[in-house]
Amino acid sequence: MPKLQIKNTKGYVLNAFLELPAHQKPQQYAIFGHCFTCSGSLNAVKNISRELTNHGFGVLRFDFTGLGLSEGSFKESHFTANVKDLLDVHQYMKENYGTPGLLVGHSLGGAAVLVAASMLNDVKAVATIGAPSKVEHVKRLFNYSNLDFEKNNVVEVNIGGRPFTIDKTFVENFSEINLPQIVRDLRKPYLILHSPTDSIVGIENAKELYLKAHHPKSFISLDNADHLLLKIEDSQYTGKMIGTWAERYFDFEKTEKLSTEGEQVVGHLDLIENNFTTSIQTTKHSLTADEPSSVGGDDFGPSPYELLNAGLAACTAMTLNLYAERKKWDLQEVFVYLSHGKKHSDDIAGKTGQLDFITKKLDLVGDLTEEQKERLKEIAAKCPVHKTLTAGAIIETELVHHKSGLK
Repeated sequence: MPKLQIKNTKGYVLNAFLELPAHQKPQQYAIFGHCFTCSGSLNAVKNISRELTNHGFGVLRFDFTGLGLSEGSFKESHFTANVKDLLDVHQYMKENYGTPGLLVGHSLGGAAVLVAASMLNDVKAVATIGAPSKVEHVKRLFNYSNLDFEKNNVVEVNIGGRPFTIDKTFVENFSEINLPQIVRDLRKPYLILHSPTDSIVGIENAKELYLKAHHPKSFISLDNADHLLLKIEDSQYTGKMIGTWAERYFDFEKTEKLSTEGEQVVGHLDLIENNFTTSIQTTKHSLTADEPSSVGGDDFGPSPYELLNAGLAACTAMTLNLYAERKKWDLQEVFVYLSHGKKHSDDIAGKTGQLDFITKKLDLVGDLTEEQKERLKEIAAKCPVHKTLTAGAIIETELVHHKSGLK
């Protein structure tokens, strides 16, 4: 997942991440505009973006000016500035990766992507989540009066329990956009997703947007979801629905899923197109393995030994979790650090020749006694993958004649 720094027209550097499909080769690109005072690192944003990668999209999620890790101050993050950020990010993607044809926005970010889409001919479709039908709706989130601005150039307001500094221009900017008119003139495929129980932006906003929009338009109800989609199942469902809907409006080459042919895992290396980049498929999950560029790879995924260590790390952490739960110990987090290398037999008693050597370091977080930590260290060596590696597995190899394994 590349981390990007995108300079906007004001000279501020915007913090951004580009979510890519497992094989690192998106067929289309999308941009995600986050909600008011949020950031591109909100869990809902990440979950929706990652679901979209399963539909062939590369998704650019970023922080608007003055929010998250982007430069600038919050008072400069008014609505018009959000729209300009979207335009700048779109241009950056167009010049460096590919033209984003899908814009997705959450809450006020949804309103921003609608305005941006009306200004970008390259955008083919728009999806909004919990978006207001009037931009000035956001002014209800904080208390202020014109008298406050007459006394001071700026005032401090409380939004969602957090203090922010704003000026009069910041507030007035939200009243300058006629969003219903923009939606009526948009004439692009538009998907509206909204929760009937949204207490921040009521469902009547979705109704107004839907009635103003022209076909093709669609509505999906996010039943029982809150405005921020805090439940992981809500944000994942949202991403799946957007991805499925968007497939109708974009040209995708059919991506055939590797068949495991009844086995647990299949790996596939196409030597015509790739050097080391290998696609790996389980029954339900996909990932990519590669080698670093220093040895001729493209570094699109972990190396084989990194994947081996990853399996050991996951198994160790899960085993410690189960043991601590059974003992009712206060284990809150587990970090497993692993490295693979070679050591000569001189360094290890009773062994001969060059030997594979894996170092495992544990960082156990929680209210634990030293005795408990030592016991967890012992248990770490009892996870199934650890025992398989130390015992030595018997591997049988045979030739089969499945044509490519693709279905």
